[in-house]
Amino acid sequence: MKYRISIKILNLLLLLTIMASCSKIDDFLGVRPSKGSSKPLETIEELDGLLGTYSSFYTESSATLFAGHDDFGLIKEIHDSYAGIYSGTSMPYHFYPTIWDIPNVENSGDRGWAEGWGKIFKANMVLTNLDKVSGTEAKKAELKSEAHFIRAYEMYMLANIFCLPYTNTNKANKDEMGLPLKQSTSFDESVERATLEATYQFIEADIEEALKNTTPLIRQTDGVLRAWRGNKTGIKAFAARYYLYQGDYTKALNYANLALGEYSTLVDYNLNSKTGGMTWGLSKNYTINQGTPQQQTVTLKYPYGHDNQSDPTDRMAWKEHLYMRFMYNGSWWFIPSRELLALYDQTYDRRYEYNYVQGYSYDRGVIKPAYSHPGYIRFFKDNLPSGPTVAEMYLIKAECHARLNQLPEAQTAVNTLRAKRINNTAPANVINLTFSSKQDAITKILQERRRELAFVQRWNDVRRLNNNDDPGDDVVMTKSFYGYSSSAILSNEGLKTYTLPKDSRRFATPIPYTDIVAGQGVIKQNTYDNNSVLIQ
Repeated sequence: MKYRISIKILNLLLLLTIMASCSKIDDFLGVRPSKGSSKPLETIEELDGLLGTYSSFYTESSATLFAGHDDFGLIKEIHDSYAGIYSGTSMPYHFYPTIWDIPNVENSGDRGWAEGWGKIFKANMVLTNLDKVSGTEAKKAELKSEAHFIRAYEMYMLANIFCLPYTNTNKANKDEMGLPLKQSTSFDESVERATLEATYQFIEADIEEALKNTTPLIRQTDGVLRAWRGNKTGIKAFAARYYLYQGDYTKALNYANLALGEYSTLVDYNLNSKTGGMTWGLSKNYTINQGTPQQQTVTLKYPYGHDNQSDPTDRMAWKEHLYMRFMYNGSWWFIPSRELLALYDQTYDRRYEYNYVQGYSYDRGVIKPAYSHPGYIRFFKDNLPSGPTVAEMYLIKAECHARLNQLPEAQTAVNTLRAKRINNTAPANVINLTFSSKQDAITKILQERRRELAFVQRWNDVRRLNNNDDPGDDVVMTKSFYGYSSSAILSNEGLKTYTLPKDSRRFATPIPYTDIVAGQGVIKQNTYDNNSVLIQ
């Protein structure tokens, strides 16, 4: 039996024969794909326009990725003040990622599934049409490698959300269900789930094809950082991320070094400039505890200069992008856990100073009774840079050196980053990390990853750390919050403790039930057991 992936993908087939209309981001980038009806693709420019529409690729809105880990906070006091923060019209689905428990998988609906397959569809459209359109062989080779890169990137994302963990060092899950291995746009192509091992072999083969890309990150004609498109530096950076996940530290280190050898600009948080450093841009006033003796007006400062969600200027100008992607949270609040906040030196770490808007809970309506809790913000309220960056490459380089017991090199790499993030008036022993042993180095570098890559890499990191060959870095995530029913949070019944064991099958998020139904039995749902989540 064959499967039509979803109504959304069917719509893509109808709409994407040439291109849809451009968004504000595409206008900013100067991308002008042509509009058309349903005529066949005929030229290389049309395929180039398909990959050049950045608005089709930049968003990563999986709730599992932004809320399914211990960087995302479940704060009792926030709910007690304003119950709407954690509630939703469909409680089990809305609440699932933050506590990992969903009694009935029929309520599942992580947006990452349709989003990822939509991008893979476009990559496959390019790959299946390259031999049918006019254009130079050089341009075709460029687009071929870029399409393989996009497909590898999305398959990796989907595997980290909807499949159990799999690494080179721990292949216990190799025969578990992986992903459908879609290689065309045909709805007659089977989408039965391959094994997890075959899925990662597929991803790695795509990475090898992608690494043939020769397009520079910096456009030679005008010096513009071309991070919104697949480029040779960004692909090497993604390979470094992939091999770090796999536990192949030699390969990960090699690709991180290659990426940094091509581009290594770090933004200095000590400089008073948004693009070259950090600065406060926007201030807004809020009245809290209105109508009570505690009423007052408070002013919040934001690290961006406008309050326009659709204006991409600041996030596009960020100088550390190697390949631009942004994690999206439609609730406009990346709620930091107390555990995450405690990792920062709140006196000297400028990431805490600039990226944590104090009292941001007031912006989200937690104003009567008022409860002050920060929000993690990099640009606008709804998105965080999640694609490979220069900072991530320094962290991969540092961790790989530490794993290989090369401590001086690990120290140099991590402190290169910290010199741009810690207040330069701090004592030298605050700015620079020192290591007493291999395990001490790994611990401190992993803490630095959480500070620098808050929210965007934590889910993936917990998965790989629990499945590598080092038991010393295992992570058992625990959260304390109220219980819930299908329609409400049960705040009158006291707190419960939710624990995700390191070997839990809940590390594979349920595939959206609508796609399981549409699959007519071809795509199988993940299976779970009673020990997937511990509730006390």
